[in-house]
Amino acid sequence: MRRISTGVFGLDKLIQGGLPENSITLLTGSAGTGKTIFSCQFLWHGLQKGERGVYITLEEEPDDIKEDALQFGWDFESFEKKGLFKITYHDPAQISIASTIIDEVKRIEAKRLVIDSVSIMGLNMESPSKIRKLLLNIINTIKRVNCTAILTSEIEEGSNRLSRFGVEEFVADGVIKLQFIGIGAQSFGNLQIRKMRRTEHRKGWFPMEITPKGIEIGKEEVSVLLK
Repeated sequence: MRRISTGVFGLDKLIQGGLPENSITLLTGSAGTGKTIFSCQFLWHGLQKGERGVYITLEEEPDDIKEDALQFGWDFESFEKKGLFKITYHDPAQISIASTIIDEVKRIEAKRLVIDSVSIMGLNMESPSKIRKLLLNIINTIKRVNCTAILTSEIEEGSNRLSRFGVEEFVADGVIKLQFIGIGAQSFGNLQIRKMRRTEHRKGWFPMEITPKGIEIGKEEVSVLLK
């Protein structure tokens, strides 16, 4: 099986070399845990390897995301001008997300895709079954266009859930959870690989640090008790 390197320092060693090609990974965590940085790092690494990427944002403005990425030296605009990368905002209430994915990915023949975040798409839906049906439609669409994708999902602070609605984790191929835990006056970032199909991944929580070059994952499992 071909593996797609995440570009997140230390993570690939925990998942047999990277994400399975053409898989969909749910990246979940509360606010401020590093989901957007992780997503940008994944796309930036792809660009360095000659793999075109698309970032579909359903909440933040593209200029804000690009400005934040510059703090790590990731100049997405330079690749955007060359037609190798596209970051675009879409109002989830106004679009057909499946057709949008097809159009954006095929336009630049992208191999990596981020949708940030799928949580907002379910806010106006009446039941978990409808949310699940929508997510299955999105996932099947991504698989048809042969992209390796990351979908982000928000969870409430202190929640033990893996996603906002409790269904996202069941339809994705993989689930990676980010969180911060406070010990005294300090906070520590941690990452857990909850699920990764066709992968013998490492179990447990691993230390995560946001450095000037991006996210780094430690190889030793965290020994402190996490909720």
